[in-house]
Amino acid sequence: MKKKIILIVASLILTMALALPATAADVAQGKCLIYDQSNKTISIEEYDVSSSKEHPYGKPTGKQMLFNVANALIGITPDPGDVLRIAYTTEGQDKTAIRVMNVTKQDLMKK
Repeated sequence: MKKKIILIVASLILTMALALPATAADVAQGKCLIYDQSNKTISIEEYDVSSSKEHPYGKPTGKQMLFNVANALIGITPDPGDVLRIAYTTEGQDKTAIRVMNVTKQDLMKK
């Protein structure tokens, strides 16, 4: 009985430890300014989180963000002007993209 309880507790701890890294990413959304495939970077103008009829993806903040996308999963290839949603991690000043979603082109595919 005692071994079963220890095994269950150990399993729960292991499950939680494996789930923690999956929740460590931040998310940014904005207009693609440059997708530099040779340097494996994407630059966006960040949008805020308030949406309206005029700005369905949020209002531009004027803040530019640069992401390293060398190891990122990139869905539909972004073009300048596309709205992107990027899940990323930060180490110091460097932002490393985990996943890049092209919101503009995904929305067009739904129609």
